[in-house]
Amino acid sequence: MSENTGGAHEARPEAAADAEPAAADSPGGPAAAGSRPATAAGPQTGAHTGGPTSQQQYAHQHQQPRPWGPPPPKSPAKPSWATVVRPAEAAPVRTATLVAVLGSALAAALLLADGMGPGLLLAVVPAVVAAYVAARAAGRTARPWTLAWVIGCLALLAIPALRDSAWPSTLAILSALLLGALALHGSRTWPGVFLSPLGFIDSTVSGTAWIFKGLRSRGGVGKDRWLPVAKAAAVAVALLLLFGALFASADAAFADLLGGLTPDVSVEDGPIRLMLFVLGAVIAIAAARTAAAPLRWDRIRTTPGTPRSRVEWALPLIVLNLLFAGFNAVQLAVLFGGYSKVLESTGLSYAEYARQGFWQLLWATLLTLAVIALALRWAPRSGAGDRRFVRIVLGALCALTLVVVAAALRRMDLYVDAYGLTRLRVSVAAMELWLGLVIVLIMAAGVFGARWLPRAVAGSSAAAVLAFGLLSPDGMVAERNVARFEKDGKIDLAYFQSLSADAVPALDRLPEPQRSCALHGINDDMSGAGDVPWYAVSMGEYRARQILRERPVTASYEACSRLGAFGSRIEY
Repeated sequence: MSENTGGAHEARPEAAADAEPAAADSPGGPAAAGSRPATAAGPQTGAHTGGPTSQQQYAHQHQQPRPWGPPPPKSPAKPSWATVVRPAEAAPVRTATLVAVLGSALAAALLLADGMGPGLLLAVVPAVVAAYVAARAAGRTARPWTLAWVIGCLALLAIPALRDSAWPSTLAILSALLLGALALHGSRTWPGVFLSPLGFIDSTVSGTAWIFKGLRSRGGVGKDRWLPVAKAAAVAVALLLLFGALFASADAAFADLLGGLTPDVSVEDGPIRLMLFVLGAVIAIAAARTAAAPLRWDRIRTTPGTPRSRVEWALPLIVLNLLFAGFNAVQLAVLFGGYSKVLESTGLSYAEYARQGFWQLLWATLLTLAVIALALRWAPRSGAGDRRFVRIVLGALCALTLVVVAAALRRMDLYVDAYGLTRLRVSVAAMELWLGLVIVLIMAAGVFGARWLPRAVAGSSAAAVLAFGLLSPDGMVAERNVARFEKDGKIDLAYFQSLSADAVPALDRLPEPQRSCALHGINDDMSGAGDVPWYAVSMGEYRARQILRERPVTASYEACSRLGAFGSRIEY
């Protein structure tokens, strides 16, 4: 208070000193100086009439800076992105959240040490419950997009329970992580879609402190609340162990069923189970903390580029459209004119013509998406006419790109007919199909608005991964190559040694000894794994074990080596 009072007193002589030069420099010079008493009365008149005099305004405008006074107030600085996305304070941890986190950690430790199968989905369900309880405690409600993300996430996590192949399962887990991040953060913009998975890193650190705070707040709970629960749990465990042992000793079938359902825990795998326990707890804590107070990625605003004139913007795109149109015209001519004339004129073989163009067309599709993104950044946008012009130019480019996508897929089909289907070929063909779907979504956004486009692209990628896993790529590879063998007798038995158990139903259709030679590698892998518990066995592996149990591999390694089944694997 004393500093404020002193500042008020010091301001009075300064104001008077500033007023004197203003009066001396005013028009009229000495006359104005001689009329100072009248000027002194000016403030009273100005106050009476409701405004300051002209001399006071002039003095205020030409007031000189005071080097000994306080600095002038600075304009507020623009907050950083870390401040903009900072979440709100999380609600206190509920007991149900703590129980769900513990359940997720125990499920991960007990069910994931032997492999990923149905156990992965069972370990994630308690984490979903923890996130739901935390969101409800924070007052957050589920929206339609949130429910779609949650359902898609759980569906993707079911892929490891259906397929034995590791690569579609890995893609499914990564896509499930993206959908889970979108569901917890509620993101709907491009920065939100790309940055939402990074929110789990922040939630892991802040969530651990959040959980410990909740545990400390419950440290003073009296025995009358936790002791009955502990007693009941101890009695339940004792009864299960006692009567379970009695029933298992009384009936061998029940003992076998109980042994299959119960995880086999040993001292040797204690470190891996401890690590899985910690990992399961951390994932559940991150999900719950994100649901309670997510980072606001949608608050990050990207500034659009400087609009260009129509000529400067459209000329490169129109030239590119003409190039695309010329290429597509050649493709249509080849399609209707047949490939024989093209092969004669180019001197290429059937497979060489198909192979030389697919990868270039795939890159052309990817680069077209980049061109569209940059064109939208610098597009003219002064009025409705510019918006219509942009839609026409980019819509034509998108339509022409769809023809390029069709040409790339046709070339891949020709190449597969010549050389057979492989994992790489089915993967890049699936990627080309998804890129075509993205282009269709961009065209729809040009007609109906682009507000929903980021979420639609993210959802389409997850749907593509889900369809890819459900269709079983290894099964597709085996099916296509078996059909090719039945047609022309060509088959690469060495390639089948690296496939997963998902390929067994299709390879089982081959005649002997090709069947046994194709299944040797898969049979050895499953025999070396031994008995796998139910929570770590996929449906694909379960079916393969049944088939090989009913019709075992009979051909010898020597006979398969003569057929080229092992390639350079000289150990056989």
